Amino acid sequence: MTRIHALNMSETAWKEWCVSEGAKAFLGSQIIEWMTRKNCMDPMAFSNVSQSLRARLAESFDWSLPAVDTVLQSDDQSEKILLKTHDNLFTECVLMPSENRVTLCVSSQVGCRMACTFCQTGKMGLSRNLTRGEILAQIILANRRLIERNDERRVTNIVFMGMGEPLDNFDEVVAACEVMLDERFFALSKHRVTVSTSGLVPAIEELGKRVPVSLAISLHSADDEQRSGMMPVNKKYPLSELKETLLRYPVQTRHGITFEYVMINGVNDSIQHAKKLVKFLHGLKAKVNLIPMNPHPGTTMVATDPERMRDFQKYLGERSIPAPVRYSRGQDVSAACGQLASKRKNELALAPRTVALARRKEWLDSRK
Repeated sequence: MTRIHALNMSETAWKEWCVSEGAKAFLGSQIIEWMTRKNCMDPMAFSNVSQSLRARLAESFDWSLPAVDTVLQSDDQSEKILLKTHDNLFTECVLMPSENRVTLCVSSQVGCRMACTFCQTGKMGLSRNLTRGEILAQIILANRRLIERNDERRVTNIVFMGMGEPLDNFDEVVAACEVMLDERFFALSKHRVTVSTSGLVPAIEELGKRVPVSLAISLHSADDEQRSGMMPVNKKYPLSELKETLLRYPVQTRHGITFEYVMINGVNDSIQHAKKLVKFLHGLKAKVNLIPMNPHPGTTMVATDPERMRDFQKYLGERSIPAPVRYSRGQDVSAACGQLASKRKNELALAPRTVALARRKEWLDSRK
């Protein structure tokens, strides 16, 4: 019989299990603390639990973590961590330590079905959703990696900007966020957990009701026709519906909602595009992150030249819209925005579909 993974258990479920074993309900919360605050996935080390109950925990639940297949370190000291799941699929997270924070970019799916034209992950297709436990495991593994790097800090910031569309895996992402924000567990600030979405309108509205996280919108164009060509999700949820929902969203940060705007040379970077963006943002408390297009094999799109980007940025700034340029970290190891495609070191120059087919073959071989 397949055992439930310990990280997939809710606090309520843990309490109920403890009571069923003749223990106090509060022990269920302490078990989660061991996993999240202490990075401990060995129930035999839970010193506040009786020996007999430790043995029951060990035999009743799965305590394994995804296997670390590859760690690729970038010249900028960020790291892309390629993980193999229990069913031999691959996903990635990116660890980005800096002077005043430690950011972890987490994945919510194996692949993605949004098919955005500028993103490698979207060219892989979707294999499956990650469970809440597989999302939380990325934080535990990242904290362990910091220890290996002799960095005494823990992850302070989470961005759901890895593989997948987080709101396409709504329930598991929300459940993971609840554990991240709980002061007894990962104890992350609501200002430091950011969920990024391509624009799944009903889920955005529900997210605002369920967890107080920061919201980022992957926008990239404020022209409906162009955005639909770049991001198929816009055909179902056009800009007018997206804005109507965002006007009601309970913002969690002083700058409001973050909009991600990949700057693609000759595509979405003219002053006319900037004017449409300003019109779309009218009435919203917003910040726009301008992200130079990160190239990847198989695309002809390149980043906007610096002067053109400065003109675009200046136009927004003169209209009181903060628009910092965000240069993505980890570009040399295929870890930057739009580059994640489960690549090992010898695969960085391969097209994402080629890598996806290779991963598929590995998966089929593992099932023989």
